[in-house]
Amino acid sequence: MKESNNINISVTLWTLTYKEIRRFMRIWVQTLVPPAVTMSLYFVIFGSLIGPRIGDMDGFDYVQFMIPGLIMMSVITNSYANVVSSFYSVKFQKSIEELLISPMPNWAILLGFILGGVCRGVLVGIIVFVVSLFFYPEFEVANPMLTISVLFLTSILFSLMGFINAVFADSFDAISVVPTFVLTPLIYLGGVFYSINILPEFWRSISMANPMLYVVNTFREGMLGISDVSISFSLSMIGLFIFIFTFLSLYLLKKGTGIRE
Repeated sequence: MKESNNINISVTLWTLTYKEIRRFMRIWVQTLVPPAVTMSLYFVIFGSLIGPRIGDMDGFDYVQFMIPGLIMMSVITNSYANVVSSFYSVKFQKSIEELLISPMPNWAILLGFILGGVCRGVLVGIIVFVVSLFFYPEFEVANPMLTISVLFLTSILFSLMGFINAVFADSFDAISVVPTFVLTPLIYLGGVFYSINILPEFWRSISMANPMLYVVNTFREGMLGISDVSISFSLSMIGLFIFIFTFLSLYLLKKGTGIRE
């Protein structure tokens, strides 16, 4: 009986994950192409046109310095957007009730949505990296293991944040508030386009309070071998927030916040 339940959970988890992946792959022109086009524009404008005027950044060509930051920006926004839009859609359509009354445990429901967000985030990150090779073909990853680890951890973290946003959202407008007014400013001020070492002491201290700085710099350490922050501290904080957001998401599912009305 126990083995049968495990098989059923595996099947339902795979079905939900497959549905989430198929959801964004079915409209790949809207989900996968825009990040590639947008990042190409960043590379053309900031890398090819403005980059030579800026010169080196921490000993690297400016376009090379930008690559990890732009990949992280794409991973964060896409993993977040996939989960927040998907989960709010099932809330709006009332199909979430079918999941809640099914024998599928809450952790499997959460995991299915998170895996969908991770797959989209990682896939977009790979696409952006491939695009970057057209502008800097001699790019070499300094630490592949750290790079891949941070890529997946970041996708998980912001997928969880998207899930929490979707739980509390009561309209389609509400799911765009956090990405527009919180995530985007923090990402741009998180060292995507510059090193905080070039900032005055006061603004450098302010930047240290930006959580995006640690995510971007940890990924840059993996790709380039340089960072403005402690890597061990950054990884610890990412792991801690994943644990906190996972616990909070499961609690909200169990309580039915924003779902059972």
